[in-house]
This record gives sequence, structure tokens and C-alpha cells, in this order.
Amino acid sequence: MSEDAEDVVLIVEDEPAILMVLAAYLSGEGYRVLQAENGEQAFEILASKPNLDLMITDYRLPGGISGLMIAEPAVKLRPDLKVIFISGYPQEILESGSPIARTAPILAKPFDLDILQEEIQKLLA
Repeated sequence: MSEDAEDVVLIVEDEPAILMVLAAYLSGEGYRVLQAENGEQAFEILASKPNLDLMITDYRLPGGISGLMIAEPAVKLRPDLKVIFISGYPQEILESGSPIARTAPILAKPFDLDILQEEIQKLLA
């Protein structure tokens, strides 16, 4: 993380308890956290917030939008945006055939918050 500004993380997660825990943890670690409960909110944030460093997204989201469907256009528009997928179904992400699924870290739920922090530090280093 740069000394003059905090890294901005967008969390896309439809389960309120998980969203709350992740947001509280990452805020406590010094990140500026933005939250979206579904694809529509995620796209609104991506459209309105030019400074995003990392997106952590669940794979299965309500409304038929997957985390991949959010991440792929986001990374096309912002090549520097880093992505971490979180899912109870990590195999689905791997089997999607998406190029981003081959490079982005995938954490299977439940995961240890320290592992998440390690992945974030590697991506934002």
C-alpha cells in the first residue's frame, strides 16, 4: 500500500454477514472499502469510482450475474484492477473458461482472513 493513499477495495458479496465481516476486516487493515450486494450495485460503483485497486467478488450472485460477468468488463476498462474471487463453488470458476479465472486468485469459502490478506498483499505489491 502506498504511504500517501490507502488502497481502495470493492467487495461484491450478496451474503450480508460475509460482506460485513470482510468490510470490517479490510477497513481494520487500512483499506478503503466499497460494498456491493449484487451486480447492479457493483457496476454502479465501477462506473462512478475511478480509483479502485482491487475487487473481491463472490462468484454466485443474485439476478443471474456472476462475479466473472462483473470482473471481465471491469478489467477490460481498468487493466490495473486486481481481482480475487471468493466462492463456495471454486470449481465453477475454474471450469468457466474465462481468461481472468486462470490468473485471479480463487478462495474457497470458508477461507481464513489471513489468507485473504496475503493474496491482497501479493496482488497490490
